[in-house]
Amino acid sequence: GDSITDGGEWSELFPHEKTLNRGISSDNTFGVLFRLTEITRRKPKKIFLLIGINDIARNIPDSVIIANYRKIISVIQQQTPQSHFYIQSILPTNNTFSEFKNHQNKSDHIITINTALQKLCKEKNIVYVDLYSHFVDESGKLASQFTNDGLHFTGEGYRKWKEVLIEKKLMK
Repeated sequence: GDSITDGGEWSELFPHEKTLNRGISSDNTFGVLFRLTEITRRKPKKIFLLIGINDIARNIPDSVIIANYRKIISVIQQQTPQSHFYIQSILPTNNTFSEFKNHQNKSDHIITINTALQKLCKEKNIVYVDLYSHFVDESGKLASQFTNDGLHFTGEGYRKWKEVLIEKKLMK
């Protein structure tokens, strides 16, 4: 993942699970593809992926982002088929904050990619985790109680993310 994943203290959120956080600030789907073997060689029990908002911010076409996801899926399924793989939806952003202007006002792209990811997961028999609907407010923005910059999560955001994963029985 990217900085949103990187910011999570996953070993604290899930103390009974062995976790390795491979989120890297500013990363995108190309970066994940480049470093994927580092992850698959470990043969993890579970892989959770949340990536794409930085691609969107860099105006990478939606079709290229989805193509990169297809490649990521292919590599994971070939190199570590025993791993349970979860693709998490791209999260909404909140343009009432002044930071991260390139990431803002991209809701149409986020929704388009999330819809494509949901279909892709169904096609490839991968679990799609809808985080988006748990964090979007009534105006279509990242709910302000979960962020202090319009893009990244506060502790409350990570606690909510944890709740979603537990609720969906993906983590304990």
